[in-house]
Amino acid sequence: MDIPALSMSMAQTNVLSDVGTAMLAKSMEQAEVVSASLTEMIDSAAMERSVYPELGGNIDVSV
Repeated sequence: MDIPALSMSMAQTNVLSDVGTAMLAKSMEQAEVVSASLTEMIDSAAMERSVYPELGGNIDVSV
């Protein structure tokens, strides 16, 4: 059995696993930021509706 080749293969596998884990962590952080921004936008829209409850209740149509 070729011990040096096996060692290199295991090291490469460990590096690839570490890179994958780091990329997953970054994408999870980005998803948290996006979801926080989306929640903030929804909250601001709900606040506007509570201040102007008649907003969007009537539609003027002329033919």
